[in-house]
Amino acid sequence: MLLARARLLLVTAWAGSLWTAGYLVAPTLFRTLSDSVLAGTIAGSMFRSEAMVSLVCGVGLLVLVALAKEVDAKRKRLLMLVVAGMLVLLAVSSLGLGPMMAALKEAAPGGVMEPAARKQFGMLHGVSMVLYLIQSVLAAVLVFKNPKA
Repeated sequence: MLLARARLLLVTAWAGSLWTAGYLVAPTLFRTLSDSVLAGTIAGSMFRSEAMVSLVCGVGLLVLVALAKEVDAKRKRLLMLVVAGMLVLLAVSSLGLGPMMAALKEAAPGGVMEPAARKQFGMLHGVSMVLYLIQSVLAAVLVFKNPKA
């Protein structure tokens, strides 16, 4: 019972952090701040923090699902696949796309990118957004498929 409640807590924290950061806080930053470079810098920092929350929740869930005795094998396999998929998407975004985007921003003096770099940044940002959307949908799957505590 305690492990099931801990699993539910991690699912809630992970889904909530993804949805809050990506669909509430980041858009609010860009709507509120007049300086889009500053908004992007803050959003980037926030997403790096959110990635750490995701990593902790994901690894914790893998352990708790593996230990779950009350979860049938089919559901356990689904949960493990969803969590692992979310962690893979996180790794691609954080370890692949993130550093490439950061390097493009760093190379831009005064926050102004050359047209080619701006295009590449936009493409990477678009891919990153799609991966984040997929993670968000998979988080909803976790919420609905997680056995109740």
